[in-house]
Amino acid sequence: MSKILLAEDDNDMRRFLVKALQNAGYEVVSFDNGLSAYNRLREEPFELLLTDIVMPEMDGIELARRATELDPDIKVMFITGFAAVALNPDSQAPKDAKVLSKPFHLRELVSEVEKLLAA
Repeated sequence: MSKILLAEDDNDMRRFLVKALQNAGYEVVSFDNGLSAYNRLREEPFELLLTDIVMPEMDGIELARRATELDPDIKVMFITGFAAVALNPDSQAPKDAKVLSKPFHLRELVSEVEKLLAA
């Protein structure tokens, strides 16, 4: 079973995402900010980092950058209402990160996660 680390500061969105991913068979650990998520990444490996971009304490791009420093094999997917920010080449976001723009359907999320983990 693949382990996913989710960082999303919107409580309702985080609950929906956790439930959808768990129903699809994934083990999900979630946090409401990037700093807490990063601290957990330092303790154990995850196959996928699923993160919002705009969050308090540490944004998703910084979290993804640090996550790939810790584990170059971790896959990264951004979920955001600000896709242009993620795609900015100056952002230092991991080059092969996937961006899923809000709003999206939970089936779409699960499908994209499956594709990314299979790649």
